[in-house]
Amino acid sequence: MLAAFSVAGASAQTNVQIEKIDQEALAKIKVEGTTNSKVMETAFYLTDVSGPRLTNSAGYKRAADWAVQQLKKWGIENAHTEAWGEFGKGWELQKVYVAMTAPYYRPITAFPKAWTKGTNGLQHTEILLIDPKDSAKLDQLKSQMKGKIILLAREDSYKQSFTADASRYTERELDSMANAVNKPVDTAAQRRMRENFMRNAGPGAFLNKVREIAEKEGAIGMFSIVPRGHDGTLFVQGAAVRSAYNKDSADAFTDIVIGTEDYYSFCRLAKAGIPVKLDVESATSFNKSVATAYNVIAEIPGTDPKLKTEIVMVGAHLDSWQGATGATDNAAGSSVMMEVMRILKQTGLKPKRTIRIALWSGEEQGLLGSRAYVKKTFGDAKTPTAEYEKFSCYFNIDNGTGKIRGIYTQGNEKVKPIFTEWLTPFKDMGATTVTVTNTSGTDHQAFDAIGLPGFQFIQDEIEYSTRTHHTTMDSYDHLIADDLKQISVIVASFVYNAATRDEKLPRK
Repeated sequence: MLAAFSVAGASAQTNVQIEKIDQEALAKIKVEGTTNSKVMETAFYLTDVSGPRLTNSAGYKRAADWAVQQLKKWGIENAHTEAWGEFGKGWELQKVYVAMTAPYYRPITAFPKAWTKGTNGLQHTEILLIDPKDSAKLDQLKSQMKGKIILLAREDSYKQSFTADASRYTERELDSMANAVNKPVDTAAQRRMRENFMRNAGPGAFLNKVREIAEKEGAIGMFSIVPRGHDGTLFVQGAAVRSAYNKDSADAFTDIVIGTEDYYSFCRLAKAGIPVKLDVESATSFNKSVATAYNVIAEIPGTDPKLKTEIVMVGAHLDSWQGATGATDNAAGSSVMMEVMRILKQTGLKPKRTIRIALWSGEEQGLLGSRAYVKKTFGDAKTPTAEYEKFSCYFNIDNGTGKIRGIYTQGNEKVKPIFTEWLTPFKDMGATTVTVTNTSGTDHQAFDAIGLPGFQFIQDEIEYSTRTHHTTMDSYDHLIADDLKQISVIVASFVYNAATRDEKLPRK
């Protein structure tokens, strides 16, 4: 285990190995990553220009093709898209319009779930409210479903929030993480997401039954809600049937997410016996011709004759949901990792090991792109490929726009003193914390699962779980340029340190 000392403070008489930090290289990285940063320009092309990036959609293809060409322009070698296996059909939203026409006119903010069918043109319809408490009467309601929009009554109601949408980690929270024992971390953002999931889950079995009957009986579709979405923010993901994107799956029943306030208003009106009439149109398209999905891969070759076959990787997922342009989830991470490659190339630094970037697809459906790549390239701990032993480490960004405050070691005690030293030059940037705890939910897990060092950085939460994660507000305007520059500099430094140290990073 390496000592957690700074280089300047190390005793010449100690027998403990000290990390060698190239201060000149670090200075070049800082200047290039702050003064000449291209991270926001990259984010612009991945969001505003490319649009939503649902895996196997036209938007994902635009973003992936642009990323390949941009990496080539920067001189990053072997930039290409690489197939990882079958994902399924692509899906695009072509049009959506929802308005209440009685008891008075009101436009309704609405967004269909991915892989759901359209309405076959503009439909003049009414709401049919179904109360889960009256499940015994469901069969009696069949005859009323044809041509209607189904709305499931809810017991909850809108709740005001008395905390800020955006936040940064406090020193107390960071100290708690630094002193934690080896167990999964439970951040405030993760707790909020878990609470929201439980709150939004609803009567799942009953809802599935209603959906099945409604489609069979000729209902136009149904409205859904995610209560944490308010003030115009809709939390919208995929169809309720998890396999809806599979190539051979039937197109999912029309399911449109609307705002919390509108949903509860419709419920109140319907319960009062006041008919709610609507104009509804949703037009969607499916691409079933190409089921194969792909990642973006590129490299900076190593320069040491003995070490250039060893790999240091950086990555982030390029795919997003369809409600916005996927800025914080995860054009932020993809832009940063592209910027890391640009910085290292532009500074003219000569890493000993090869540095490889991967921009993943299928992350939102279960880390599909990264897991397939890892299996194909490295095998697993029991049946490793030749590349398995040549792998050093993988660094990931996927927690929004917030700046780095430290790093999770995923229970790898041996890297803690190494990372502590590597963070020392960034104390003035607010990055100091190394925690032995795990964090989950993104692509570093594909590496960690087979015993390879894979790491995610600690990032300030900003608005991630409250406003932008999987929402219609996840747009370019919610990115913080200074934070993304800070992330780029720190990640580039970590990558360069890993690519130039005498040994690969230790495994747990």
